[in-house]
Amino acid sequence: MTQKPECSTQKITVNQLEPGMYVLSVRTKGKAVSVKSEGYISSKENVQKLIKAGITHLTVDPSRQKQADTIDRILPEIKDKVVPTTSKNTIGSISLDQEMAKASKLYNDAKILQHKILRSLTVHKTINVLETKESTDAIVESIFRNQDALACMTRLRIKDEYLVEHSLNVSILMSIFAKHLAFDREIIEQLALGAFLHDIGKVLVSPVILHKPGKLTSQEFEVMKTHVDLGVEVLKESPDLPKIVIELVQQHHERLDGNGYPKQLNEQQISQFGRMIAIVDSYDAMTAERVYKAGMHPIKAFKILIKDAPGSFDSDLVEQFVNCLGIYPVGTLIKLTSGKLGLISRLNKSQPLLPFVRVFYNTRLNQAIAMEELDLSQAKHKDQIECCIKPQDFNINLLRFFKAAFHS
Repeated sequence: MTQKPECSTQKITVNQLEPGMYVLSVRTKGKAVSVKSEGYISSKENVQKLIKAGITHLTVDPSRQKQADTIDRILPEIKDKVVPTTSKNTIGSISLDQEMAKASKLYNDAKILQHKILRSLTVHKTINVLETKESTDAIVESIFRNQDALACMTRLRIKDEYLVEHSLNVSILMSIFAKHLAFDREIIEQLALGAFLHDIGKVLVSPVILHKPGKLTSQEFEVMKTHVDLGVEVLKESPDLPKIVIELVQQHHERLDGNGYPKQLNEQQISQFGRMIAIVDSYDAMTAERVYKAGMHPIKAFKILIKDAPGSFDSDLVEQFVNCLGIYPVGTLIKLTSGKLGLISRLNKSQPLLPFVRVFYNTRLNQAIAMEELDLSQAKHKDQIECCIKPQDFNINLLRFFKAAFHS
């Protein structure tokens, strides 16, 4: 008895490729080309990129074809070579569920510490570096046990706590990024500390400007820029602070094309660590919820980072950052084609568009459903990710469902 194939496929030439088609694999003549993952073709520009890369034939899945304007995915760039993403560090020694309670406490304790640091700076213009390092070292330890737990925590936002949560999230994401790039543990700990402190100078900026609910004037923005040098001056008073920490504070707003601040450093003057924090800082700022601005979905933020490279950001590092977090980062709220809502609970490195999802709500029934984790790469699950969503789109208390999904 013959087994029914999991999906119908069709081989086509690149000239037959159209936006909305779902690409499974590509082929070229006389040149080894790899595609990092399957995905949708969202525009004619994607087709032209494939042609320029020398692609001649493709395998597509006609059953997945959809209208191009409904696609909410990134088809990774085609490269002549694949940058290895394996790390000498272990992925994690315990499960997400086991680590989540510890990560939640770490996150809340770190927020309390951030508030304490900001108060100390306002009054005494000093900080307790040792206490801060103990907190960031504990964050790195959690990331080595299971990085997805703290990654989840970065997806929960409180609008009026941007400064505190942003610095903490940048520290977490920077640590995950550095671990992905296989840096030594000591370096990762220094990067976590520097990222945690990268914005401390902001508390020394006028509160009127810092908390203005809207776009700053050009004059106000010039004042805001001073937070970099103010932060550096505070940290220089702390003895035995690693050079990397100062470097991150100095360079997190510098850009490769020289249009950053405060020093307008050029590409040759910005370190690898400076390039990394520029990406992480920008990504977290774009996805953050603020009183005056809604946060954007991770995919949209990724697209902006890709568009702004190589002018503002290092192209190779942007690519690695997207690979590191995944097209749909852990903790992202998504809607499946079945109408079910869920949270990304685990990445699928071999098939990034088909991660693990914990579903908890059915939009067609307008009611909560029994919690279940789906591995979208398994043939038995016909669901696909339709789009990223926001809790307010369906009047959902994300924190409550988040706790149900990961804390129970």
